[in-house]
Amino acid sequence: MTVSPPTGDDLVEMLAALSNPLRLRIVAKLAGGRDYVSRLAREIGVSRPLLHMHLQRLEAAGLIVGSLELSEDGKAMKYYEVADFDLHLTATTLAAAAETLTDPDKGPARKERS
Repeated sequence: MTVSPPTGDDLVEMLAALSNPLRLRIVAKLAGGRDYVSRLAREIGVSRPLLHMHLQRLEAAGLIVGSLELSEDGKAMKYYEVADFDLHLTATTLAAAAETLTDPDKGPARKERS
């Protein structure tokens, strides 16, 4: 299955999500296989609420996907895994993505500065 290149808006969101070192570590950890929130928080060394905040940002950017499953003892567990994405950044791909921006003056980076 081939993955289409992200639009300019998608690329801005994806790169903004990956610009945080903790979120980059989360994606790197999940690249080794899916995991559930509690174990992922322990392995990365952060609280579950902080991890949830970062997972939501990564999921909104389309970099990871979450699914709710029941454990053998009936507890609901949220599992996350890396989504099917492929970013190959070159000047040409960035130029093509820039052509699809819906509002080139706005984006996550501008919002974070204010």
